Amino acid sequence: MEISTIIGLILGFVALILGMYLKGAPIESLVSNPAAFVIILVGTAATLFVAFPLSEVKKFPVLIKLTMSKPKMISKAELITLFMEWATITRREGLLALEAKVEEIEDDFLRGGMRMIIDGNDQDFVQDVLTEDIAATEERHKAGAQIFSQAGMYAPTLGVLGAVVGLIAALSDMSDIAKLSHAISGAFIATVFGIFTGYVMWHPIANKLKRLSKKEMEVRLMMVEGLLSIQSGVSTIAIQQKLAVFLTPAERAQILEKGAGEGEQKE
Repeated sequence: MEISTIIGLILGFVALILGMYLKGAPIESLVSNPAAFVIILVGTAATLFVAFPLSEVKKFPVLIKLTMSKPKMISKAELITLFMEWATITRREGLLALEAKVEEIEDDFLRGGMRMIIDGNDQDFVQDVLTEDIAATEERHKAGAQIFSQAGMYAPTLGVLGAVVGLIAALSDMSDIAKLSHAISGAFIATVFGIFTGYVMWHPIANKLKRLSKKEMEVRLMMVEGLLSIQSGVSTIAIQQKLAVFLTPAERAQILEKGAGEGEQKE
């Protein structure tokens, strides 16, 4: 589970409730105003159905789940180690020797790329296919994140709409001042929900989806570079140096130190 998403949402609700308590605002008004829920939640859903095709809106629950769970993705350091191992096998026994390793690969993208180079496809063809796959995947990810970005943009505006509707209802009967003040206070609950869902839920979720996509695309670009390097028959050290540029300085130093340590053990 991606605990940071849960922590963020809990802290957001705590901040809202505690802030209302410290300001002396009635906390029960958050749950005693069903009209606010309808205007914000149903209204936001309505805007998404208008703005996006049904095929994309249906992915909403799946995208929420993605932010709640850690993606099953090989780490960059592990990927470098894997490519170094494959490069050693290739230089000793040839590309066909990697055929036994194909079924062990869990990642579909990497497995497909490996099959293409083993089948003897032209390097430019392999690169074109893999980069187009990355571009198509990135475009799908952008569409998913955009759903939440749009929800974050619409929700606060719908909060203003909810407040206006509440004020219309409140000002329709001004005979009881106490009742009027309570109605006006309740009218702004929709605005609270709109701003809260927009800036504490939808926009941050969109940002997290973008970050997850960026991380996945970096790993896939590493895979492309590694596969093309193996197909070219470059040395193990060359692959390590080439893929190390995708790492942070700390990660790079760690993997280079590990490689040096393994070299000393072999000696």
